[in-house]
Amino acid sequence: MADKLSDIAPDDVDLRTDVPHPARVYDYMLGGTANFAADRAAAANLERRVPHAATSMRANRKFMLRVVRRLAAEYGIRQFLDIGAGLPTSPNLHEVVQSVAPESRVVYVDNDPLVLLQARTLLSGDSAGRIAFIDADLREPEAILAGPRLRDTLDLDRPVALTLIAVLQFIQDDKQVRDIIGRLLEPLVSGSVLALSAIALDGSAAVVSGAVDSYRSDGMPIKARTSDELARFFDGLDLIDPGVVRVNRWHPDEDAAAVPDDHVYMFGGAAIKP
Repeated sequence: MADKLSDIAPDDVDLRTDVPHPARVYDYMLGGTANFAADRAAAANLERRVPHAATSMRANRKFMLRVVRRLAAEYGIRQFLDIGAGLPTSPNLHEVVQSVAPESRVVYVDNDPLVLLQARTLLSGDSAGRIAFIDADLREPEAILAGPRLRDTLDLDRPVALTLIAVLQFIQDDKQVRDIIGRLLEPLVSGSVLALSAIALDGSAAVVSGAVDSYRSDGMPIKARTSDELARFFDGLDLIDPGVVRVNRWHPDEDAAAVPDDHVYMFGGAAIKP
């Protein structure tokens, strides 16, 4: 685990290791090692309030992998824009899609210094495709879309899969979320796809409220929405069956189908831009 800052970062990079960060808490809950004592303390606080939090996070991660594999294999998507990429966790998105189509291109976006320092781990995909990493914030879509690394990697005249996995819950205002999604989708051509997941209240309101309180008490405010509210973020798009559902129920494989619904607090879906 990354308690020795000198082992990871140059002296001029401030990782704020004394403050928990959602990406590092997520990393710890997934069994990763790129986290610090403050992140592990926040994770322990969460697990006291939400005993199956780690199961839910793992189910969410596997949802993302199933989504992108399906988009590559069945919908022919060869370009992916993953915003809020988080810390590397194998298999990574590019490993999955390039196993289907080696020519696939992936742009990862995040603004956490530790994620950026770990980017070199991501930049090792299939030589037939391309991978880039952008230091940017979801709240500034134009900075993402206009960046030279994105334009050098993705062809916006061809369909792109935009993935917003477990990130929208950190934006409190629904209008702001819709605005961000609209601005990100606007330059993408017909046939592009939006895939997202977020914590939801359906069927587990008391437990999810405990998760919200836990995150907020550790300085990481989140908002839980209903699945109907999440579905509205897909307005104007054509939802892919089965719509917005608990992440373990979106085209489940054998492992996902075995996860109890009451252990999963994340809902997600994907939709095509007409």
